[in-house]
Amino acid sequence: MIIKVAILLLFAVILGSLGSALFYLLKDQGDSKRTARALTVRIAVSIAAFLLLLIGYWAGLIEPHSPFAPPQ
Repeated sequence: MIIKVAILLLFAVILGSLGSALFYLLKDQGDSKRTARALTVRIAVSIAAFLLLLIGYWAGLIEPHSPFAPPQ
């Protein structure tokens, strides 16, 4: 359960970083490096989330499923 919460928190950080990049892009009109820094943070957190998903699957903490599978 804790790995699912961690993945959701990382997803929220990714969305926050993407929002801040958009804010800096609109506010600074491309004159600063804050947009690039925010997008770099987003990429780093996305990689961390992907690795967390791989580790969670490998450790058996999460399992893939199909949203179209009939309930068992």
